[in-house]
Amino acid sequence: MVDEEELLRRWEKTVEQLFREGVIKSEPVRRAFLKYPRYLFVEERYKKYAHVDEPLPIPAGQTISAPHMVAIMLELADLRPGLNVLEIGTGSGWNAALISELVKTDVYTVERLPELVEFARKNLERAGVKNVHVILGDGSKGFPPKAPYDRIIVTAGAPEVPRPLIQQLNPGGKLIIPVGSYHLWQDLYIIDKTETGKIKKRRWGGVAFVPLVGEYGWNE
Repeated sequence: MVDEEELLRRWEKTVEQLFREGVIKSEPVRRAFLKYPRYLFVEERYKKYAHVDEPLPIPAGQTISAPHMVAIMLELADLRPGLNVLEIGTGSGWNAALISELVKTDVYTVERLPELVEFARKNLERAGVKNVHVILGDGSKGFPPKAPYDRIIVTAGAPEVPRPLIQQLNPGGKLIIPVGSYHLWQDLYIIDKTETGKIKKRRWGGVAFVPLVGEYGWNE
């Protein structure tokens, strides 16, 4: 077992490497990564690997994303204090914790798997995160009770952009979502809704995420 000090030392080294490489571009994202290390959001047997820049297993056959991918999506989302953010695909709760540190307000995150809802809630509680609300449900439908959102971040690959997410996006808002095949590569898109409601899509590049399952995603 690796002690907490060594885990932190390894994690800080990873964060600084991502910062030097320009993957982490902004000081707020860097500070968020340092405040909530990835090892706080994985099972005990994987903590010693949490600093490695690769996905890791979490319960229910899912994964926690590689640090570089999380950093890229957070930077693309351009998160600032006060923004209303919805995350689709809670997983371990790590990404939601980072978002909460960046926006300094309540964050809503939807997860379809009860086992991961429990896992994420426990991780968030242990990490001292108090402003993340984990909702059990079909993330492809968004979360209408707290809409509209300034940012929606989807951490699962969809066959197409779910209409409810576009509808729940504020004018001037951004949606970050992988779109593509079920278990192969997807393209990561940044979707902007203009102040007049027009939708503009930009492709960032190829990514690989678990599938978004639901009414507006893939069928189980």
